[in-house]
Amino acid sequence: MDTALPSISRSELASRLGRPGAPLLLDVRRRERFAASGHLLAGARYCAPEEVAALAASQPPGEAIAYCVYGHNVSEDAVRTLRAAGWDARLLAGGFEGGEPGVDAAADVEAWRAVPLPRIRKRPDLGVAGEAASRWVTRARPKVERVACPWLIRRFIDARAEFHYVPAEQVFAQARVLEAVPYDVPDAPITHAWEKGSFDALLAAFELEDPALHALATIVRAADTDRMKLAPQAAGLLAISLGLSHLNAGDDHAMLEAAMPIYDALYAWCRDASGETHRWQAHQLVVTA
Repeated sequence: MDTALPSISRSELASRLGRPGAPLLLDVRRRERFAASGHLLAGARYCAPEEVAALAASQPPGEAIAYCVYGHNVSEDAVRTLRAAGWDARLLAGGFEGGEPGVDAAADVEAWRAVPLPRIRKRPDLGVAGEAASRWVTRARPKVERVACPWLIRRFIDARAEFHYVPAEQVFAQARVLEAVPYDVPDAPITHAWEKGSFDALLAAFELEDPALHALATIVRAADTDRMKLAPQAAGLLAISLGLSHLNAGDDHAMLEAAMPIYDALYAWCRDASGETHRWQAHQLVVTA
């Protein structure tokens, strides 16, 4: 790895994935290596090495993290190109695989591979292969899962995804017109299966193994199926969701935007704060001598 180039550690990247304001994560593996792989890092966008300059010029400069297979020449060249175009670009130490044994120092490879990063399985059948924005369609007037699923897709699967809300009887027809994936409706590829919900189905379909996401899935499932005993937080999520639906009646995309910070906060709680408690003790007994 070129130590003159700025890099990001795997632990720092892991702490930022799925958060609002996360950097643009660019998979710049050579085409043949990318095609041979069934996975990419969660939330990553594919950009062939020869297309990095065009991407850098196509939008205002921002923060970006580039990775190739092992974190060597390909991602280094991508970072140089991005930085020359004014981007705050860094390369991921160790790349997709966590270093190359026999090339990188053994201690570095061991350290990199000790910090696994969440990956998603490519699903071309669901419009998610890393190269183009996916499209999704479901019933209008979302409350819980039809908002929770877009949050999950935006934060961990495809930040560029498009979402459409249509009358229930038009979902499959509009899916064909829009070339979109129907979800959270019966017989859709992503929907409820027995006691599990559509959020659970997305986690399974993309092989996302983040413990905090699975904890959040339980809260979403409980709120969406009126099984509050599964998670005490579900009652609050349901109340907030119903309130947001009333505040944004007639504008489903406004409902989605208003709810995004709610799921950001719940995910942060599941990941980092579930052990915290509120310590104020009202009417505390005063003992006198």
